Amino acid sequence: MIDVGLVGFGFSGRTFHAPIIRSVAGLRLAAIVQRHGYDAAEVYSDVRVVRSTEEMLAIDSVRLIVIATTNATHFELAKQCLLSRRDVVVDKPFTTTYAEAAELAQIAERERRLLSVYHNRRWDGDFLTVQQLLRKGTLGRLVLFESHFDRFRPQLRPGAWRERAEPGSGILLDLGPHLIDQAMVLFGRPRGVGADLRLERDGAMSEDAFDVALDYPNLHVVLRATVLASAPTPRFVMHGTQGGYVKFGLDPQEDALKRGEVPTNRRWGQEPQEKWGTLRVLENGSLVERAVPTLAGDYRRYYENIRDALLGQTELAVTTELSLAVMRALELARESSRTRCAIPWPS
Repeated sequence: MIDVGLVGFGFSGRTFHAPIIRSVAGLRLAAIVQRHGYDAAEVYSDVRVVRSTEEMLAIDSVRLIVIATTNATHFELAKQCLLSRRDVVVDKPFTTTYAEAAELAQIAERERRLLSVYHNRRWDGDFLTVQQLLRKGTLGRLVLFESHFDRFRPQLRPGAWRERAEPGSGILLDLGPHLIDQAMVLFGRPRGVGADLRLERDGAMSEDAFDVALDYPNLHVVLRATVLASAPTPRFVMHGTQGGYVKFGLDPQEDALKRGEVPTNRRWGQEPQEKWGTLRVLENGSLVERAVPTLAGDYRRYYENIRDALLGQTELAVTTELSLAVMRALELARESSRTRCAIPWPS
């Protein structure tokens, strides 16, 4: 049994980490850092609740620490935990800068500690389905890949740290890591990055929309997000020499977790048929259209991999190497938007 400490019990900690950790055999949520309030103790009466990371680190049995705090605090907290010889999972984004992330990677290597970033959306059902289609070559040679993460939130949220003009805020660091990580899992590192970051809502102080283009040979990859999409936009669009695939709607796991559901039943992560994506492919010279069943997603698989890697039974899925590449792409995107030109990947 691996004892886990969770630092932070805001939206991310209570929604995406605590219930998933509790659902994975071999992991025990042993302690939670909640600096103010008593929510954690009310929800998890059998878990020790402390007020500081120092108190958490004083609990000798805690081996793995999960950082689920505001973006700007990731670096210092992860560094503190690694130097205390704990294994660490950091919620995305890794840190607010590539330099900080690279320093954490060096510390983890020196201290011989596991370090991983919570890129849980590798285990979205729609992304698993996209992987399957590409692995089978169903679309022929892929020429276009679009990935959207759009919402409709026209009103600013006063006091929300993600919407302030400060390090770690903005939609690029919020949703960009998901989209970039997924693209790199599929296609590897690009030759360059082009981006347009925008403030679209009245009074916005940090970017609330972006278009990021990743440059690959003979393949156009576009990643987009906005909070002013009042009409449905596709989650994925793929065009290839033998056909295409379009998928609307987001993976159902987030909404289920928000409702307080936990992944303990066989139907977890399954998507209703009316939300399946549409495949159009050439068959005997004619374009044939059919729905593609969405594979079941399961965020437990991220923490199952962490468990097995800690036990020496498998390789780590979300490595620091690829997480550093995601951070590099985020910084290149910001530079590209600022200079209004595409930026080549550093050699």
